[in-house]
Parts: sequence; structure tokens; C-alpha cells
Amino acid sequence: MLLLPRAVRIHLAAEPVDMRKSIDGLFVHVQRVLVADTYSGHLFVFVSKRRDKVKVLAWDGGGFLLLYKRLEAGRFRMPDVADDATSVQLDSTQLAMLLDGIDVSRVRRPVRWQPPGQAAEAQDTTARR
Repeated sequence: MLLLPRAVRIHLAAEPVDMRKSIDGLFVHVQRVLVADTYSGHLFVFVSKRRDKVKVLAWDGGGFLLLYKRLEAGRFRMPDVADDATSVQLDSTQLAMLLDGIDVSRVRRPVRWQPPGQAAEAQDTTARR
């Protein structure tokens, strides 16, 4: 399991990316297509057209980190993506499931418990909308 701080966002590119791209090519892709700050410390995840390869790009303060995984059998399961979206935001659990080949779109999370005061405030906020 990946343990990342909540402040770290994980952006999964909606469209497949040429896996021949190295750090520099993915850097340009993040800036031009995803329109995001590559130096933010967030993770940028790219899947190949055949969905059998994944690359993760991140800035760690002193340089870029590139993680690469190739499946010998099977395919990575992509979550549902809106037609006009360039990326999908994942949490660390969803990224771990994606890398393990679990279909994230079929997984349902239970409703999270909230303290009584916060649960009432959340209901008031949704009722006002």
C-alpha cells in the first residue's frame, strides 16, 4: 500500500500516453495537456494505449522521480472519466488498486462516519444548495 500525505494529489491522465516518453516528455505533457504545475510534488500517472504499462512522475524537491510498471499479463483498469476531462484525481488507495489491477470503477466506498455536529452541518450545507 502507498502511504502518501493527504496534501499530495494524484492526477491520472485521461488519455493514453506514449510510453517511450521519458521524464522530459512527460514533464511537457503535464504542463501542456494537463495544465498543472510539475514542481508541485503531486503525482502524475500515465497509462499506455494497451493499458499494460503505467508511469508515475513526481518532483521530490531535488529532482524528478519516475516509477514504471509493466504487466506481464492483464490490463490496468481505468476509472470512469468524463468526456471533457484531461485527468482524474485519485487518492492513494485508488492508485494502489489501479497498480494492482483492481477495477476502481466497480469499488464502492461505505459512507464515512462523521461526528454528530459535523454530520448536521454537512446536511445543512447540501440542503441550502
